[in-house]
Amino acid sequence: MSSQEIQLQSSIGGFTASGKLHTLSVWFILALRLMMGIAFFQSGVDKVLSGSFNAAGYLQNAPPANGSPLADLFVSMGQTGWFVDFVNIAVPWGEVLIGLGLIVGFLTRLAAFWGAFLMLLFYFGNWDTAHGYINGDFAYMLVFLSVAAFGAGRILGLDAYIEQYKVDGVPLVERYPWTRYILG
Repeated sequence: MSSQEIQLQSSIGGFTASGKLHTLSVWFILALRLMMGIAFFQSGVDKVLSGSFNAAGYLQNAPPANGSPLADLFVSMGQTGWFVDFVNIAVPWGEVLIGLGLIVGFLTRLAAFWGAFLMLLFYFGNWDTAHGYINGDFAYMLVFLSVAAFGAGRILGLDAYIEQYKVDGVPLVERYPWTRYILG
């Protein structure tokens, strides 16, 4: 087994952060991708197969009961019929698609973005600061963002192959650089 350290460096707003990443980290990045993929896929399939998922009660009752700073927004969403109908389809099927995307490493950054977005909504919907502002929903949001940042779909995932697919003799991501934002 070969292992080494890889230097990482990034600058944002005049601040530079740097560090070393051990090559064995690739397995933990893959594990994070698969863990979140399986969790979301299972959650979505459970909702789809039950046929009884309805977000209205949750949206109207849970955020006000737990003191969420966005309670009024959630209640308003829960009282808007077309929006509840949309959420009742988007959440279960979104979880299934996000989960599948992460499991097979397809459109990984796009899937991770939507996973992080859902976790942000769940964070405010399940508001609980009894033990501080960091809870499981917030932590999962950061895991999704890490999966996206690491380009985890390139690790034993379909994105690695899709990025190299030749379009007029040029790899897809070189011909269409914007695809880097959804693949990887």
